[in-house]
Amino acid sequence: MPQKNNLSENLKKLSQVAEWFEKQEDIDIEEALKKVKEAVGVIKESKKRLKEIENEFREVRKELEENKEEAEKG
Repeated sequence: MPQKNNLSENLKKLSQVAEWFEKQEDIDIEEALKKVKEAVGVIKESKKRLKEIENEFREVRKELEENKEEAEKG
């Protein structure tokens, strides 16, 4: 299973794209388009990962609540 990029790596990538734009005096439109597309892909990937993390937290919380209920009964 391929390793997913973590959010820190994605933030670094987005930061690099933003830095690239900041350094440009004359922006090459073709290169800018590539950078924007790259950033959009990273943002989409990050949103997906955040949703996965949210679901994992919900599962953990559910397990904790179930364990608490079992402990209270027992």
